[in-house]
Amino acid sequence: MSLEFLGNGKHKISAEKFLETKNTLFLDVRDQKEVETIAFNFRIFGIETLSIPIDELPDRVNELPKDKPIACFCSSGTRSAWAYIYLFSKGFNVKWLEASNEDLAKLLKPGRIFKAGKH
Repeated sequence: MSLEFLGNGKHKISAEKFLETKNTLFLDVRDQKEVETIAFNFRIFGIETLSIPIDELPDRVNELPKDKPIACFCSSGTRSAWAYIYLFSKGFNVKWLEASNEDLAKLLKPGRIFKAGKH
């Protein structure tokens, strides 16, 4: 992973682009208490959701698909960056989701949800 690789931004995905993807896994690496407080489910958008706290990721990596893109998420970006680096080193098709809780919540407006549900 070179400076050129990181500098071109191919390792990350914006929240807007993320919601446009299909057959993707949203990997939430936040602590279980955080997930219980604010949970995200993107099934209506055709995106699978899985919660694996960052400290459990090495022991549960076999739960992740090798055949679909994975978007790593946490509320601040730090744990998702760690998850991204770890999964990238293991050969997964992974992106770092460049979004906070607030960024994702702002996108989940009734109109967008209604349109996604019509597909």
